[in-house]
Amino acid sequence: MRHNKKFNHLGRKKAHREAMLANMTISLIVHKRIFTTLAKAKALRIYAEPIINRAKEDSMANRRLVFSYLQNKEAVTELFREVAQKIADRPGGYTRIIKTGNRLGDNAQMCFIELVDYNENMLKEKSAKKAGRTRRSRKAAPKAEAPAAEVEATEAPAAPAAE
Repeated sequence: MRHNKKFNHLGRKKAHREAMLANMTISLIVHKRIFTTLAKAKALRIYAEPIINRAKEDSMANRRLVFSYLQNKEAVTELFREVAQKIADRPGGYTRIIKTGNRLGDNAQMCFIELVDYNENMLKEKSAKKAGRTRRSRKAAPKAEAPAAEVEATEAPAAPAAE
């Protein structure tokens, strides 16, 4: 019976699939973003996130366990040093999948999979959204902006005079 055995085999045998996912995880850790098909990205997320979660606690047992999956010293070192610092306060969801359209040759769905805390563009947008106005302050915001502009205008000429 196949109870609780629902995952994408990706058209490969077990050893080939695990080797491919380990190599893709190494590339994701080293490059922070990789370009692949949507099916492989979803399988990679399931494979990589528990491994990345192990990096939160830097112990010899966790390092050996992660190395048993990845078999790459440089990737394990980078995971436990740089990546672990960025994900320390995140409770989960360390990867993001961004769809990019279909591949020209076989029309396969393509995407980027990236580590969430390493995309500077998304982090800038997130902080810009927080600084923006909320629905409640929409009426009060123009009044607050006008005096601030006048204060900046009065302070600007004073700075060259101080020299």
